[in-house]
Amino acid sequence: MWFANFFVAASATMVLPFISLYIETLGDFSDAYVQRWAGYVFGVTFLVAFFFAPLWGRFGDRYGRKSILVITGLGISISIFLMGFVESVMGLFLLRLFMGIVTGFIPTAIALISAQSSKETAGEKLGTLQTGTVAGGLLGPLMGGVLADTTGFALTFVITSIVIALSTVLVAFGVKEVVYKEEGEEERAYSKKEIFRHVFTHPILHIVMIISLVMQTANFSVQPLLALYVNELNSTENIAFMAGFVFSVTGLGSLVAARKWGQLGDKIGHEKVLLILLILAAVFFIPQAFVTEIWQLVLLRFLFGVQVGGLIPCMTAYIRQACPVTVQGEVMGYNQSFRFLGNVVGPVMGGTVASFFHIPFVFIVSGGLFIISAFVLWLTLSRTNQHSSLPSAEAGKVRS
Repeated sequence: MWFANFFVAASATMVLPFISLYIETLGDFSDAYVQRWAGYVFGVTFLVAFFFAPLWGRFGDRYGRKSILVITGLGISISIFLMGFVESVMGLFLLRLFMGIVTGFIPTAIALISAQSSKETAGEKLGTLQTGTVAGGLLGPLMGGVLADTTGFALTFVITSIVIALSTVLVAFGVKEVVYKEEGEEERAYSKKEIFRHVFTHPILHIVMIISLVMQTANFSVQPLLALYVNELNSTENIAFMAGFVFSVTGLGSLVAARKWGQLGDKIGHEKVLLILLILAAVFFIPQAFVTEIWQLVLLRFLFGVQVGGLIPCMTAYIRQACPVTVQGEVMGYNQSFRFLGNVVGPVMGGTVASFFHIPFVFIVSGGLFIISAFVLWLTLSRTNQHSSLPSAEAGKVRS
């Protein structure tokens, strides 16, 4: 599952380094046209996925998560394969749109592993799985750039498609779907209205989803600007590689720490670890605005990645504890939707802030979002007794 999650997450972001260049090969276009459509082609996947991820989660809860993994995995593979043979910008746009529709693989995979884990060990197991998702999303641009430089655009899509197809086959034949049954937890179906009511009347639960949005917004607010920022710090010929490396080193930090943060959450409470991580994320993100050397930026982004690596498994493990197992997929789908929304909002926000106040202010503004989120979470933790309109996962009793 880790291997499959890694490549599915990477496939969504790997076109970042060369999407503009690929569009230029499809016709004789002006720079403004290329830049505009590069944004459309990249963003449409996440925008569509924002709406469809919860649906795939709900289908998985009802009909089996493994079958949804196979369907969405093959769908992603086919769409990426066809991208290597498109002859128009609109064709590329439509394939990225279709890819967004079938991008339910990751939340379904999370729900599958969550349903197989006890509440006491969910953080550790989900932390291990989530390293694949985080690392794939952050290393995707670097992988895409290297493949495009060495094999060409079309072959890059084909190679990625084959790897995802093989990962899906591995899931189909190598993963067994079972559900861990907590003592006293009732298995029943819940209506969409009941699930919405549970999310929005459970204060920490909907704050967790907002944190997902903030995390991705901050991550992707600087991504389109890193090449320019790196060039300001250290002018070099291989600027694209250096920018990809600086962005992707965050993924290395996540790989190192995700499981450990999950284990700590299992011991002291995931909501407490989330509060710690939000504060530390701001501590290591804001100073990136004031670096004067490239090594300083790399170090700070690595340390920032250490914190980000813990946010995702702790958020997911909290959902495992707060929601009945029969709605895990749908609720995690909503959480994933907020992350996809952050992938769209982030670049827009970063570009807007940079155009008015220069690039360093993007780090300050995005770091401020972490501080605000930490304050809201602290305020909520101090005021709420975490009552809910749906049963907790422990009680599992709801009246129709």
